[in-house]
Amino acid sequence: MTNFIFYHNPTLTLVCLPVGTPVLYSLEAAARLCDVHPDLLRYYCQLGLLGPARAEAEGDPTFDDNALYEVRRIEHYQHRHGVNRQALPHLCALWRELERLEAEVRFLRGP
Repeated sequence: MTNFIFYHNPTLTLVCLPVGTPVLYSLEAAARLCDVHPDLLRYYCQLGLLGPARAEAEGDPTFDDNALYEVRRIEHYQHRHGVNRQALPHLCALWRELERLEAEVRFLRGP
């Protein structure tokens, strides 16, 4: 038996998805959820801040929950800590490296 969850998407349509199915948001929906302008999301994608796949994507990119988290984290650091746009690529690279190293430590420690 397949487990299903109910998901209420940004267009207010109730859909039924299998458990574990990643939810993807359009550019406009992601911008609304993150409270930023869609052009700013495009700019972040062009800089590669939200991953290389979105930087090279043709047309409008889609965003998952992890990308929305990254956008919120970027906005937080810009507004609360004064990080400028030139430092953002370096900061995002450091976050990714930190997450990779944490995953490696968890793997090496074992169950």
